[in-house]
Amino acid sequence: MTVANIVGARPQFIKYCPVSLAISRHNQEDNGPVIRDLLIHTGQHYDYLMSRVFFDEFGLREPDYHLDVGSGSHGWQTAEILSRVEDVLNKEQPDLVLVYGDTNSTLGGGLAAAKLHIPVAHVEAGLRSYNKFMPEEINRLLTDQVSALLLCPSKVAVQNLRREGLTAMLNKGELVSLEYFRRDNPDNLRLSQNNPLIVNIGDIMYDVLHYSLKRSNARKPVLNQLGFLPKQYCLLTIHRAENTDLEARLMHLLEFAVDAAQNRPILFPIHPRTQARWKPQVEKFEASIRVIEPLSYFDMVQTLQHSALVMTDSGGLQKEAYWLQVPCITLREETEWVETLESGWNILYRDYPGAHHPAEQASLAYGDGCTAQRIINLITVLGKEA
Repeated sequence: MTVANIVGARPQFIKYCPVSLAISRHNQEDNGPVIRDLLIHTGQHYDYLMSRVFFDEFGLREPDYHLDVGSGSHGWQTAEILSRVEDVLNKEQPDLVLVYGDTNSTLGGGLAAAKLHIPVAHVEAGLRSYNKFMPEEINRLLTDQVSALLLCPSKVAVQNLRREGLTAMLNKGELVSLEYFRRDNPDNLRLSQNNPLIVNIGDIMYDVLHYSLKRSNARKPVLNQLGFLPKQYCLLTIHRAENTDLEARLMHLLEFAVDAAQNRPILFPIHPRTQARWKPQVEKFEASIRVIEPLSYFDMVQTLQHSALVMTDSGGLQKEAYWLQVPCITLREETEWVETLESGWNILYRDYPGAHHPAEQASLAYGDGCTAQRIINLITVLGKEA
């Protein structure tokens, strides 16, 4: 069977990595039908450090197709992705399309496949911030609507989909065991756009973190190069449009970060768009904030692991801070990763200076680090019935 993986932005390259590794293991073990891993890169991220470096770092092969869409308005970019992905899918005729997360590549790829009646599996289905001013929220909602297989990272995500009227699910929405897939489709499951199947498989980023920790810790310590001591600095990332489009908003968040850091230096790997637009304004904070180029994923994990506090509007960093037990302040009014708030490791910046009250150990709210294997086992079982 052919599985088309559609990626285009930094988080998707990272999420695809464990899936690609799981496909390779599956094919090497001769355990069921051979899976052809068709990789389609939309080109949504065009900057080297936001794209190419992740293929190099994770040892990913070259994409089968690079669509070179590039930047543009949301409408233009989504339409271009839809059109160009449609051409590829018409040519390749995959059995299943895997889309990841909540970017324009997710939505454009999902729409292209659904209109061609190719089953769509959405990794990170069911996430909701309930803020439709976020383009990511629109992408999540619409992608879930056209997907045949809703691969949820948590029970909360499953519950969100149930509230939207979807009822077909495995294991009552609990994390499905790996043992389930060792049987030959005991529940006679079928993929259907009209009756999508909800499966709690855990969070693919937990797989990535397990994979990355060994490799990042084996590298030359990036802190030595930057001149920072472990647990003596704070990490800051800001990239969302609602936080970077308006000067007043960005300045407010930078002032907040300096206050929350409590005299500790701040390391700020800056997004290229923010750097290009607001460089003079950001430089006003150079006494407290050290601005650097974007870090590779392994270097970012290492930097996060040794920080005293992270302040971010990134969903991925919120979870990684939770898993690594680093206090986090989310620079948004809400978060779709509510489990990180409930654990006490994360607070919303509007609730600062409320104290963090972390649990002694992060729970298994996002699974056990075997999400990619669940995906491959599931699509293999369902592929036999297609």
